[in-house]
Amino acid sequence: MGARAAPSRRRQAGRRPRYLPTGSFPFLLLLLLLCIQLGGGQKKKENLLAEKVEQLMEWSSRRSVFRMNGDKFRKFIKAPPRNYSMIVMFTALQPQRQCSVCRLANEEYQILANSWRYSSAFCNKLFFSKVDYDEGTDIFQQLNINSAPTFMHFPPKGRPKRADTFDLQRIGFAAEQLAKWIADRTDVHIRVFRPPNYSGTIALALLVSLVGGLLYLRRNNLEFIYNKTGWAMVSLCIVFAMTSGQMWNHIRGPPYAHKNPHNGQVSYIHGSSQVQFVAESHIILVLNAAITMGMVLLNEAATSKGDVGKRRIICLVGLGLVVFFFSFLLSIFRSKYHGYPYSDLDFE
Repeated sequence: MGARAAPSRRRQAGRRPRYLPTGSFPFLLLLLLLCIQLGGGQKKKENLLAEKVEQLMEWSSRRSVFRMNGDKFRKFIKAPPRNYSMIVMFTALQPQRQCSVCRLANEEYQILANSWRYSSAFCNKLFFSKVDYDEGTDIFQQLNINSAPTFMHFPPKGRPKRADTFDLQRIGFAAEQLAKWIADRTDVHIRVFRPPNYSGTIALALLVSLVGGLLYLRRNNLEFIYNKTGWAMVSLCIVFAMTSGQMWNHIRGPPYAHKNPHNGQVSYIHGSSQVQFVAESHIILVLNAAITMGMVLLNEAATSKGDVGKRRIICLVGLGLVVFFFSFLLSIFRSKYHGYPYSDLDFE
């Protein structure tokens, strides 16, 4: 038995122990190199992101709204990695562009950015920038932007959606409206702080002083205070201002007019029933005043007891004013309410 067991021990002693398959060493080496490469790539991305955020914070410390050209736009907005939101105003501020709306929108945009920059909640999760058409024409073409100003939000991940483009034509470009839109898109709430504006106070003080001085000079004859015609004119001015949409303009802050950047055509009447331009409210005010003047002349021709020929002329002038300007007013109404004249089927 002992003689037979010896060869068996020799065979066992001559076998090589197999803890791992012979082909696993290249696989382990490849896996190790892959892990090292992935770790290095991740660290490289983190370093790149840190450099981008540091650069953006440096720009924000100098200016709350920094300018971007094509290269900066592609590096800081289009190219990953990015863990911050970017609000971009696409505008045309060069004098040769003659974009008055762009200048007004830029002022509101600057107020909003300053409110964020100097607030206690300021952080590196939201930045404000702008791209001028003359400095980034390729960006306008890439994003298919046909009008200025245009406000867009670029989220930290993914592409901008339809709601990431601010509806300026419907809402206006007031800083408060922009802040509300940013809160909806980024969950960052910005409290708008406007610089003190004493022009209204000064104007009111001048008006009170003027009225007070007039009353003092006429203190011995104040019968004009009881003049019905004067108070009627004042009342009509207030009515015209309110019915033409001046209060809506004050709240929404719409542009005065719109200039097409392609053909240079200026539009004073907005095509939507939900929005109006400032110039449009002025046109409506003049039309209402002209129609009212026509009605006053018609009433004067009917109630006065003067010469018949003169009354006939006054009647014709009043009738002409009413017919012409009311037709003009009705044409504007039709251009904004495309379904007019309405039929019974529209209300079923």
